Amino acid sequence: MARKKMSFSYDKKADVLYLSVGKPKKSISREVEDGVLLRFDSKSKEITGLTIMDFESRFQKAKPRTIDVSLDAHLQSA
Repeated sequence: MARKKMSFSYDKKADVLYLSVGKPKKSISREVEDGVLLRFDSKSKEITGLTIMDFESRFQKAKPRTIDVSLDAHLQSA
């Protein structure tokens, strides 16, 4: 199995965090929670990333908040 790096970028003006598995690529999205989009390859169904809208405002509220997202992972020793 090929190793894939995870990268992220943040658009401060739009307040959107983009997390990508491997190189960002064209994907389809499914909203898993209000403003949280899971991105995946339409053919292979592999997860390609996660988009979190209103990122900063979500985590500045008085109550600590978490977002639970289930992801399949295959771990190998190096």
